[in-house]
Amino acid sequence: MSAFLETLEKRTTGPTAEIYSACLALTDEERRWFLPVEALNELKAMLPDLQECAMPAASQEDWNAALLARRPEILITSWNAAKWPLPMELVQPPHGLQYVCHIGGSVRSLVPRAMLAAGLRVTNWGYATCPVVAECVLLLILSALRRATFYNLEMHRPEADGWQGSRCDQELCRSLHGRQVGLHGFGGVAQALVPMLRPFTKHIQSYAPGVPGALLARLGVSRCSSLDELFTTSEVVVELSGAPPASRHVITEELLRKLPPDAVFINSARGMLVDESALIRVASEGRIQVALDVYEREPLPLDSPLRHLSNVTLLPHVAGPTYDRRRDCGALAVTNVRRYLQGEPLDSEITLEVYDRST
Repeated sequence: MSAFLETLEKRTTGPTAEIYSACLALTDEERRWFLPVEALNELKAMLPDLQECAMPAASQEDWNAALLARRPEILITSWNAAKWPLPMELVQPPHGLQYVCHIGGSVRSLVPRAMLAAGLRVTNWGYATCPVVAECVLLLILSALRRATFYNLEMHRPEADGWQGSRCDQELCRSLHGRQVGLHGFGGVAQALVPMLRPFTKHIQSYAPGVPGALLARLGVSRCSSLDELFTTSEVVVELSGAPPASRHVITEELLRKLPPDAVFINSARGMLVDESALIRVASEGRIQVALDVYEREPLPLDSPLRHLSNVTLLPHVAGPTYDRRRDCGALAVTNVRRYLQGEPLDSEITLEVYDRST
C-alpha cells in the first residue's frame, strides 16, 4: 500500500474519521473512455464514499435533484454533465461543493461564474489533450498542402481521372518543408505543435500578445506585432487562439485576403473566431487551401457550401483526444483528486481569469 493510501486509511477510519463525500457523474461510455479499471479502482480507494449519478440525466430538474440529494464535496464530471449548469445551492454551507474535477475541456456551460467567485475550485483536462490535438493540426496542414481532399474525392469517383489528376491540380500541391508557419495564439496546443513542425521548418512565428517573450524565445518562435502581419507574412496560418465572446469573427475577410497565393488556413480552435461566410467566399475563389475541424454551427449544416469545395478539408470536430488517449485525461483527473485530498496545488485549475478568456 502506498504512503498516501496508508495516510488516507488512517484518516477515514476510527472515531475521528474524515470521509470526503464525492460523486462520479459520468455515462458508462465516459467511464470506459476516461477511467480504465486501474484508474477507477484508484479513485475508489481514495474516495471510499464515492457515489455515482446515473448519466445521462433526463432533464435539468433530474440533474439538480440528483446532485442536491447527494451534496458532494467533490464532483467528477465530463461531457454529458456539461449540458446543464450546476445549481448554486450546491455551494451553500455547511456542506457545500468544494471541487469540480471536469474530465473535459470547457467548463462554462457546467460551472456558473458565481460559483468560482464564491471559492469553488475547478479543473479540466488541461494540457493532457494538447499533444493529440497538435497531431491532428499537423494532419490538417499536410492534408491541405498536398490537396488530399481533392485527390481523395477524385479517387473515389470512377468517372474521374483520380490517378494523375489535371496537371494544374498537381501544380497546386505544396510541401511543408521550409514554409513560414504562423500561429494565432500560443497556448498548450501551439506549444505542443512547435516541436512537431521542427522536422519541416524553422520558420515559425506567432501573434499572441499576452504570451511572455521568454516562452516564445525558448521554443524558437518569433513574435508578430499584429494579426495583419501574421496573415501577410505566413504561408500556413493556424488558428489556435482562445475564444472569449469579444473575439467573435476576429478573422475577417480582409485578413483572409491578405494570405499569400496558395497559402493554407487551418482552424482547430473555435468556429466563432472566423467569419465563416467570408471564409466561404475566399475559399470559393480557389486561391488558398483551407482545413477545418470546427465551425460556427455544429454539426456543420448539410447545405453548407464548405461541403462542396475540393480545396477545403473538413473534419467533424474530432481533433480532441482520440479513443486510445482519453485515458490520459482520466489519469490527470485521478492525480488532481489526490492532490486535492493532500492539499497540494491542482494541475490545470480554472481560475476566474482563465474562465473569463475561455469558451
